[in-house]
Amino acid sequence: MSLKGFHIAFVTICTFLSAFFLLWGLVFSRDQPSLSLPFIIIGSVGMLLMPVYGVYFYRKASKIIL
Repeated sequence: MSLKGFHIAFVTICTFLSAFFLLWGLVFSRDQPSLSLPFIIIGSVGMLLMPVYGVYFYRKASKIIL
């Protein structure tokens, strides 16, 4: 696996982890409400920014010849 492929896979895994944080903050943390808001914020920001960064990196990396 190339470095570019590993980077895209890592961004995808981070996006899924952000989705898990968001889901956990919304559904599973009803017994600890003080922790739910930070996880919702972190998950939402990650779900929005990671795919944007992934597209940016993919476009930039396709122009680079290694």
